[in-house]
Amino acid sequence: MQNQHTFEIWRICRHSAQLRTVIHGHSLSLGPKRCCCLWIPLFASTTSPSTSSQPQVMEMETNGTRCGEHILSYGWFEKVLIGGVLTMLTLSTICGNLLVVISVCFVKKLRQPSNYLIVSLAVADLSVALAVMPFVSITDLIGGQWIFGQFFCNVFIAMDVMCCTASIMSLCVISIDRYLGITKPLTYPVRQNGCCMAKMVLSVWLLSASITLPPLFGWAQNVNDGRVCLISQDFGYTVYSTAVAFYIPMSVMLIMYHRIYRAAKLSAAKHTITETGNVEGTEAEQERKNQSIFKREQKAAATLGIVVGAFTFCWLPFFLVSTARPFVCGVECSCVPLWLERTLLWLGYANSLINPFIYAFFNRDLRTTYSNLLRCRYRNINRKLSAAGMHEALKLVEKPTETTARENAQWGLDYGTRPPPCQNGYFLKFVR
Repeated sequence: MQNQHTFEIWRICRHSAQLRTVIHGHSLSLGPKRCCCLWIPLFASTTSPSTSSQPQVMEMETNGTRCGEHILSYGWFEKVLIGGVLTMLTLSTICGNLLVVISVCFVKKLRQPSNYLIVSLAVADLSVALAVMPFVSITDLIGGQWIFGQFFCNVFIAMDVMCCTASIMSLCVISIDRYLGITKPLTYPVRQNGCCMAKMVLSVWLLSASITLPPLFGWAQNVNDGRVCLISQDFGYTVYSTAVAFYIPMSVMLIMYHRIYRAAKLSAAKHTITETGNVEGTEAEQERKNQSIFKREQKAAATLGIVVGAFTFCWLPFFLVSTARPFVCGVECSCVPLWLERTLLWLGYANSLINPFIYAFFNRDLRTTYSNLLRCRYRNINRKLSAAGMHEALKLVEKPTETTARENAQWGLDYGTRPPPCQNGYFLKFVR
């Protein structure tokens, strides 16, 4: 008889959102997070009506959460340290992504369709920092218990899932954009107009919303019992959400990086072969163009490699745990240690911090704009960027080849003492 009761309670606990039953004359109301963990010790210690059974259960419910795991407790020094680290991480994420948005919106040279995707990425990361990180920080500092109510739990999970997914999707679309720009340099820039980029950005956010909406419309209910706020652990929804939000974008990014790396490697081999021969006349001009393409491919491969590596390092551990959790722990509770879960979650959030700095490191215009904005030099930013671009163009045109080296030898000149471009009229023509 006891085994039948035990099995019945286990079955109800696994498939119901709220368990309310009467055991030996005592009325108990257990949330879904605790019922799957408390029924075993309850029936192991009660074989007959007893006045001690109810206090025992209530003590376990008060002291333990999340399958019997105690809430995190910190000393005052640990709270100050953790609070300082999380605050710095949040503020740095806000400032970094805000710089990207301001730079692209207010600097004329950066207002290009190709940068719309970077703005979308920055807006998604900025939303994570503003709408998600503060509430997670407060929850972690008080030990992991949710204190913002059941209604806001659903709103919070929706914002968290949509913003993080939009950030990941933006990275995926950027990798595709960079690949097409490298492999189709003549045809793709023509199609890369504002309308096309706007459609790609809209697709990113609509796809992110498609992962957010199912729990709000009844497909898979979030786990929310007043003290725990957890995304739905439904098996089907977990597979769908993790695949669309992470595994498919990561696979696409890896494929794009492999193809760009292979294209850069082939270009490097051709560049090496060309350097071994003599280059004269129009071939010298072609060599300069090939060298420019080679450098662009190398830079794109390096940038995308760092982006993919940082993205995988930050998000892969979290999604591996999230995918395995419902299959290991069940759909009504989480058996993952709370400290591990929060650490992996913040590691994923850290990706929103490093994205703007990765792109700034490889983009001279963004670096220059960041520098001027941080030093409050708002005036003449566009003029400075134009002057820097002109300087780079002159360096590319005036780069010596074997032909120019022979000409310099005939005139007794080396490249360092060659007359400046303005003496042969080129500089004036370039300015006009």
